[in-house]
Parts: sequence; structure tokens; C-alpha cells
Amino acid sequence: MPAWAMIPFGIMLLAIAIGPIIAPEKWESNLNKLIVSAVLGVPVAIYMICMGLGHSLVDTIFFDYVPFIILLLALFVITGGIHLSGDIKAKPIVNTLFLAIGFFLASLMGTTGAAMLLIRPVLATNQQRQYKMHTVLFFIALVANCGGLMTPLGDPPLFMLFLRGAEFTWFASMWAPWLFTGAVLLIMYFLADTYYYKKEDWTALSADAREAQPLRLSGNINFLWLVGVVASVAFLNAGTIPAMGEEDAPLYIKYLREIAMLVFMGLSLLTTPRKVRYDDNKYTWAPILEVAALFIGIFTTMAPALIFLKQNAASLGLTHIWQYYYSTGLLSSFLDNTPTAVAFHSMATGLDPQTMATMAGCAVEEIGSHMVAGIPELLLKAICIAAVFFGSMTYIGNGPNFMVKAIAEENKIEMPSFFGYMIKFSLIVLLPVYILVQLIFL
Repeated sequence: MPAWAMIPFGIMLLAIAIGPIIAPEKWESNLNKLIVSAVLGVPVAIYMICMGLGHSLVDTIFFDYVPFIILLLALFVITGGIHLSGDIKAKPIVNTLFLAIGFFLASLMGTTGAAMLLIRPVLATNQQRQYKMHTVLFFIALVANCGGLMTPLGDPPLFMLFLRGAEFTWFASMWAPWLFTGAVLLIMYFLADTYYYKKEDWTALSADAREAQPLRLSGNINFLWLVGVVASVAFLNAGTIPAMGEEDAPLYIKYLREIAMLVFMGLSLLTTPRKVRYDDNKYTWAPILEVAALFIGIFTTMAPALIFLKQNAASLGLTHIWQYYYSTGLLSSFLDNTPTAVAFHSMATGLDPQTMATMAGCAVEEIGSHMVAGIPELLLKAICIAAVFFGSMTYIGNGPNFMVKAIAEENKIEMPSFFGYMIKFSLIVLLPVYILVQLIFL
């Protein structure tokens, strides 16, 4: 596979990164996103077929893209039927508890689901306070990104690595860096919020206490459908049902997991009151249509890139775990973290046995017991952690980031610019924590 075959993939990722910045109005149209995907993806598909690699493209579309988009669709619909309302006193301990709950929920209902469930109650709770921008910034880091590390449902790159052979329960083995990062960021937030709370005018705090309303949760039935999706991912796979992995298996067996998730999604649509979904949550289909339009282009253009990276892994100079960690993190900060994680995993599968053994800290003949999803376990952890954590380094690193920013600005909160976010927050607050994660755990 020639290197130039990766150019459409690079252009696709670059378009996603700079489109919202240089042409926000045109980029807002999902039709325009689909056109970009088609213009870049169709020539790649024709090239792959002419090269005799049509089977690789088919595998990418039907066994990567389809499960990926169905999982996101199910989570989007189900979490969109849960609404949390109310306005309680915005004390530092209350805000910290909000963020801690969101951090925990992110692994169970996805970073997007947890962020959309909690951002409006957090903003409503803090509406009377003058200083609240820092709360949104830490919310992006904790709820919209770092919290999603513990299950393949937490963040899309983890689900893609789950499809490549990592077991559902394996992701929980990253509990130590997950807990460390969450604890450090929550402590930092509590100290910052305590500082700003003391600067608040007493009239604002009086209004906050006077206008308090109890929290109320609507659409509770959706938690049952969410458990169904979790169980589908955990148990409906080739590991527990070998027939699902057979090449000649009927489609309804191969896609049993996806069928189950669509059933739970349908139950959510049937059982959730329209008021909760459409009036209270302001639910629209636009975000998931955006993901579908963009990722069909990403997955198509990514196919030759994955082949090239696997074929040339040994010559690209990445032979240490820390190199994969920071390389994955850097690209996940400015490009979408899902294709970034998949690309570096594909590259890692092309490493020679001696390099893999060195990374795993064992002899070549012992490497088999240290492998997960075809690469050394510690290397897979580095890719997962970097993809999830570094997605919070910019507004464009992970999908929920811009959504949270937009909702905050709708609520008259003046958010930092693209570069202001990095200078004022991610480079001075998040990056040191992520460096400590690498030094301690990797």
C-alpha cells in the first residue's frame, strides 16, 4: 500500500478539525458533511476494489462502521430519554459531587450521554453564580472525556478496540489511572471552586439559596434499556457465542448484538414520553446524523491507511510505549480520537515480535501471555488512555466537547476561544496530570 493512499484519510480528519473553525455555517449542514465524505471516500473505495482489496473495505464498513454507528445510535436515543431537572445550592461540594457522578456515569452510558444528561442541571444549579466558566472546563475534562475509560461503551475508540479483540471486562483493568486522574482533577476542581465561591457577591449566593428547587429525574425506564445495551455488548459477541464469529453464519447471528441494541433503542422510543425527550431535553436527530455522515467517510478513507501502517510499522520509529502514548494523545487532541486509536492499534500489530516482547517486558517466547487484541497489553492501555484522556485537550478532540461549550454559551457563559481553552486550561491543568499518568502507570 503506497503512502499517498493515506492522503484522503488525512484530508478527512483535517476537514473535521478545521471545518467548524473556518466555515462554521457551511460545516453545520450534515448534507455538506456527507458530501465531503463521499468526495473523499468514493475514490478510495474504487481504488481498493481495483487493487483487489475490496474484502478489506467490506470488513471495515460492515464489521467496524455498522456496529460502531448502531452502538452510538442506541446510546444516543436511550440517554436522550433521560432528563434531570432542578436547581440546588451551588456550593463547591455540590458541584464537585455533580462532576464525580458524571465521571462515574461516563463509563456506563458513554461520555456523550453523561455529558448531555448533566450539563444543563449543572448550569441551572450555578446560574446565580458569577464565576462558573471553570466548572464547564472541568466538566469537559471529567465527564465528556476522562470518565469514559472503564468500559467499551464509555468512548467510541474503546468500542473499536473491543471489536478488535479486547474483552469487555479488560477495560476495567485500567481502573488505577482512571481513578487517579479522576481524583486529582476533582480535588483541583474543588479547590478552584472554593476559591471562586469565596469571591462571589453575597446577593448572588442569597439568590442561589432562595431559588433552589429539588432535583427530579424523568424517563427512568431508559435506565433499564441502558442495562440491556450494556449486557448486549458484554455477552452477545463471538467470545460467548462462537457462532457469531463464523464466516458462514446467517446475518441475524453475526449481527445479534446490533439487533438487540436496536430493539432496546426502539423500546426507548416507545416508552419515553414525548415531553421528556423533545420538550425537556430539546432532543433532535442532528448530532447522530452528523456522526453517521462523517464516520462513513472516516472508515472508508481509513481502510488503506490501516493497511499501510501495519505494513510499515517497523520503519516508522515508534518502538517505546511512551512514544505511542504521546503520539496517540497528540493526534487525539486535534483530530478525532476514534480513528486515531484504531490507526495506532493497526500500526502496533505490525511490530516485530522482539519489539513487542521488549514493550511487554518479557522474552519473545512468552509474549503470547502478555497480548491483548493482538498487541502487548501495556501498549494497548497506553493507546486507550491517551485516546480517551487527550480528547479533552481541545474543543475538537472529542464530540461532546463542542456540544458542552455550545450549551454553556447558550446559557450566557463566556467560554475561552479555541486557543484560549488550551492556554488557560488544558496545557496548564490537564497536560501535567496526563504526564503523571504516563510516568506512574506506563
